[in-house]
This record gives sequence, C-alpha cells and structure tokens, in this order.
Amino acid sequence: MSKTAAVLLALLALTLLSLSASAQILPRGNVYAGVSYGDFANVIAVNTQSYRGWNGSAEDLPFARFSHLGVVLDASGYYRSGVTQYNGVLGPRLSATYGKWRPFAHAMAGIQRINSSGNLYNHLILDFGGGADYKLPFKNFSWRLQGDYMHTHYLSANQSDYRASTGIVWRF
Repeated sequence: MSKTAAVLLALLALTLLSLSASAQILPRGNVYAGVSYGDFANVIAVNTQSYRGWNGSAEDLPFARFSHLGVVLDASGYYRSGVTQYNGVLGPRLSATYGKWRPFAHAMAGIQRINSSGNLYNHLILDFGGGADYKLPFKNFSWRLQGDYMHTHYLSANQSDYRASTGIVWRF
C-alpha cells in the first residue's frame, strides 16, 4: 500500500469515527446572508467610490463556558463597472442577548482581492465592526444590521473602507 493511500485511509477512518462523536454535541451557531453597500477608496486613485454587493458569514460558538464568544468566517463581494472586490476574513465575535436583540462586535483579519480592469491586487485586510440581530417571529430566524470599518495597506498607501450590510440570520 502506498503512503498516500495509507494517509487517505487514516483520514477517512478518523472522519467516520468523529461523526458518531459529533452527534453527541448540540451544534450552536448561525449563518448569515445579505446585501451590502460599501464606500471604498480606490487603490489606484485617491477618490472614494460606492459599491453594491453581498455579505455572508458563518459563526460557531465552540465554548460552552463562554457562550458570548464565537468564531466568525465572513466573506463579501462588491461590484462596480470594471472593478470587483472580494474579502475573506476570520476572527472572534463577542455577543449577548437582551430580549429580542443580540448586539455583537467583532475584530477579524484576512485577504482582500481586487480586480481593477484586469489588474489583480491582493492584500491583508483588518475588519472591525459590529451590529445587532433582531429575533423574528419565525423559529430560529433573525434580521441583522451590521456596520464595518475595513483597513488595508498596499505598497505605501493606507486604505480605509466602510460597509453596511443587512440580511437574514438562521440560528442552529
């Protein structure tokens, strides 16, 4: 048996064994999908431009003792004539529930990819923001309002971007 086949077999066995163990744990987290509006500084020029796009995230609350601390994976895409921008960030989120409201704040880091007329730019992005979820009358669904400040540094230029997002949240 080759080493590659042995490694794949071991990974498959570990995956199958972990499925029965994960059935014992109740999953806790949420998935969000919505529309977004961004006010971004252009990488090439000094002016700011408005973009429309989408925003989505998945949050896991892995710590039973710290139910207010979650880990978030957030992705977004923005579009304008000749320019597309994609962001992917990961980081911690703090939240608390007050009646039907669940305010939150997060600090994340990741990669921003901009395609401007065929020129590709990839840079590190820092995302600081927050918002609130409002519990809807439907079971496990909320409505989210979110705002973020995104900071990038490319070559010798700093860029400060702002975005506002809204959409539906499904809690599980």
